[in-house]
Formats: sequence, C-alpha cells, structure tokens
Amino acid sequence: MELQLGFSPCPNDTFIFDALVNNKIDTQGITFNVELQDVQTLNNWARQGRLDVSKISYGVLPMILNEYIVLNSGGALGKGVGPLLIAKQSAENIIERDFTVAIPGRDTTAHMLFSLAFPHIIRKRFLVFNEIEDAVLEGKVDAGVIIHENRFTYMQKGLVKLLDLGNYWEQHTGVAIPLGGIVMRRELGKELIEKVDDLIKQSVQYAFANNYENLTPYIKAHAQEMSEDVMKQHINLYVNDYSIALGSDGKKAVMKLLEVYEHLYPVPARYNEVFA
Repeated sequence: MELQLGFSPCPNDTFIFDALVNNKIDTQGITFNVELQDVQTLNNWARQGRLDVSKISYGVLPMILNEYIVLNSGGALGKGVGPLLIAKQSAENIIERDFTVAIPGRDTTAHMLFSLAFPHIIRKRFLVFNEIEDAVLEGKVDAGVIIHENRFTYMQKGLVKLLDLGNYWEQHTGVAIPLGGIVMRRELGKELIEKVDDLIKQSVQYAFANNYENLTPYIKAHAQEMSEDVMKQHINLYVNDYSIALGSDGKKAVMKLLEVYEHLYPVPARYNEVFA
C-alpha cells in the first residue's frame, strides 16, 4: 500500500521521519511517498485533503478535523518552545502603536498565539517563516513572529525579543504549547490509522536511540544552511516525549487550543473524535 506523507524539511521533522521513510524500520508493507514542504503549504494542502498523512500546524486543526484525525506520535508540543515576537526596536516604541507584523502563515499556530496576545492588531503580512527576519531588518514590517531555527539566530542579526508568545500561552492556559501535529485521513480506517501511528512512534524511538548524537545525512541534506549545532538545538527544542506519544497532558493541550480557537474565530464545522 502507498500513502502520501507530508512533513517539513526542518531538522525536527526529518529526525522524526528518517527511519520511517528510509526503511530503517519495518513499515509492514506500507510505502510512503514523501512531500517535503513548508508548514503553511502543508496546512493549505490539508484544507484541500491532498495528503493521506501530514504534519500540520495545530492552528489549522479546527478547519480540517472533519476529514483528518490527530495521531498520537510525531508532533511538536512542549514548554518554552513557542514563537517569539521580534523587532529592531524596543517594545515601548512598537507595541504601543498599531504596528505591522509579519506572521509565518495565516493558518499557523504562531498566528493563533499572536492573535491571543494581540487581538486588536490587524495589520499583518503573511510570509514564509524564513523570510520574516529580513522583512523586519529591511523595515518592510515593524515586527515579526519567528519560529523554527530563527529562534536561535535572531540576536546575531541585531534583533530583539518583544514577547515570548509561548510563555504568554503557558501563563494564560497552564498547558503545553501545541505547535504542530501529525494528522491522517479518517476515511483510511481505524486499523490503518493505528498502524501508521505506531510506525511513526517506532521511527521517533529509533531516532532517539540511533540519531541523537550523530545526525544522519538525511537530516543534514535538508538543513543545508544550518550549522550542525543549530540543527541539534532545533531537535532538542521540538522533539521530546510528546513526539513519541501525546499522552493525557498533550491531548489536554490540544483540546485547550481548540477551545481558544473557538473563542478567537468562528469554527466552520463541528467534529467528533479528535485523536486516533
């Protein structure tokens, strides 16, 4: 059987899926045809129902839950891992006025967290995540919300942190930050969904056992502009026990996100089961 699988080329995703897509574990007769895309593209594709299994931002989850179910393994949740609001100037000079902010995609969790902290800010530009630092530096926007490896590099470019949006979420909700999850088409059936969920879990466990100290060529090949140190920081930040299995705390965090989303935005449709 062939399944279409999408995830990002970021080190946390390639670390998680390396063993699965490169046959380092027994995939039990399933072949995965891989699409490596930035997360906003994957979010858009999920809204179109394009892939069988996909990484998505939890910010898009409410819009796709009628067609997709959340798997227990492979996601990115945690504390101290949220997006940062950055700028060239101090917070006093920017946040007090109606500033223009760059956001890494309309349907991203980063956008939802920014909207929670700044519900009245409407001047937004939606860019690919790796374009945001330059947009701030070039004065195209007043501030930007950064994710992924930019968390480790913004200070080197003379940028300053205005607010840790992840900390804001944690302080206001008391739960971990659900950044990205893995979803699978409901129509594929419970048996296959559970099998794929278990395979992803095995892939994460394999990575922790074999790839943690020495990054594989597969991880390095898709993160060519990063130093190996930044790749490891990236993995350390976003891959943890929640990536092996959400557990009750992880599911609680996702449900809290859905609750907050319903408060911020109209939800187009209701849904039943959320998790596989």
